[in-house]
Amino acid sequence: MTARLVCLPFGGAGASFFRPWSAIAGDRLEVVPVQLPGRERQIDLDPYTDVHEAVTGLLPDLLAQLDGSRVVLFGHSLGAVLAHELAHRLLAAPGVELLRLVVSGSPAPGVRRELTATGLADDDEFLARVKQIAGYAHEALDDPEMRELILPTLRADVEMHETYVPSTEEPLAVPITAVRGVDDALVSADEAAGWAKVTSRDFELVEVPGGHMYLTDSAPALLDLIHSTVH
Repeated sequence: MTARLVCLPFGGAGASFFRPWSAIAGDRLEVVPVQLPGRERQIDLDPYTDVHEAVTGLLPDLLAQLDGSRVVLFGHSLGAVLAHELAHRLLAAPGVELLRLVVSGSPAPGVRRELTATGLADDDEFLARVKQIAGYAHEALDDPEMRELILPTLRADVEMHETYVPSTEEPLAVPITAVRGVDDALVSADEAAGWAKVTSRDFELVEVPGGHMYLTDSAPALLDLIHSTVH
């Protein structure tokens, strides 16, 4: 049975980021992009500002979709902590076989970064801080109308990420692979290696070429890596 790769988005991103991955993965993995409210087809819905509320809100539809599936969870940055909390929920759910958690561009849960953007009222200052933190800014933010549309969701995502506190310190009974761009100035190798403490099973740290947002142009290699962990 083909494993299903459930993909949790990074801050400001929607499910559409992962849709091209389906063609790249072919029949090796079935890509299941998760859509958070406040973006794309759910632009009219209020975005979440709390990781736990987000996972609670996503879970019913996701469980219905995943019933009887072999599942790998993938999340980058904000998506990594969403995937971590989702992993705890899925392990307790019948009908889902969680094979592995793949976390990317993220320190271990509970590690707070020194530089934050939550609470910066001025939009320009907020966006400059986000760019400084992520080393990346979406080109849509250069368009005034798109910027006005995107900003509330981006602010909510940043708040959700920066205020996250893990629901439990119990290690996950599922293997974890942590992926980091070797030139990532935001997340160090030691911080990424901290995910080893989050699992009672196997752990692997993989460094790949690129910076914090390496996955924007390295999807084929990343999917090869994920596929290799489940076969």
